[in-house]
Amino acid sequence: LGKDSRDSYKKALAGDPVSAFGGIACFSGAVDEKTASLMSERFFEIIVAKNFEKKALTTLKKRKNLRIIKISNYSTFLKKVPILASVNDTVLVQDRDVLLWNDLVSVTKKKPVTRDTEELKFAWIVCKYIKSNAVVFTRDFQLIGSCPGQTSRIDSAKFGAKKAKDFGFDLKGSYLASDAYFPFSDNIKLANKMGVKAIIQPGGSIRDKDVIAAADNLGLVMVFTGMRHFNH
Repeated sequence: LGKDSRDSYKKALAGDPVSAFGGIACFSGAVDEKTASLMSERFFEIIVAKNFEKKALTTLKKRKNLRIIKISNYSTFLKKVPILASVNDTVLVQDRDVLLWNDLVSVTKKKPVTRDTEELKFAWIVCKYIKSNAVVFTRDFQLIGSCPGQTSRIDSAKFGAKKAKDFGFDLKGSYLASDAYFPFSDNIKLANKMGVKAIIQPGGSIRDKDVIAAADNLGLVMVFTGMRHFNH
């Protein structure tokens, strides 16, 4: 999140400038000329936005093999239409994951202040769209570290933290989101060592009490959403 498209782009890119090569950039607002000029310095496959200023389009069209897509109403992508996936000669039909949480419940002795809650929501939304097993770190409404697709959740936390440090971010005072519950308290202890101040996760593990107790012992804030978001 930023004050304008250029600010948002710079912050988003800083979270993982290496993986952004040949990637997709998506804006919830309009792309202006300054943003377009800055983006032209890098290779993107697709740029999606609600709108593009005329000068921005002129700048972007100079790039070869770039697809520019205007989508005026993002809410149409959140309709409850089924997802179809082919499995050999059969088709799997499943509901589209359009919700965010059942309820946000603070489960630790230390409760989040309003700013914490808003940042945790932001971290959760980002994490929802990252491949499982997913763990993300944010601070000041900016993604500073992420790791998708690991076979264990603690590996996701370790590698996400490493990427944050590799790109120059300090994890002290950061927020952590996990797309599914933490099965053991080792993730909580690791997060505390990294400097994380608050955690958001679905809950639902048979060891939730142990995980909550670990967070309480370390003075961390933890919020449960009651909803997992496996993105395989």
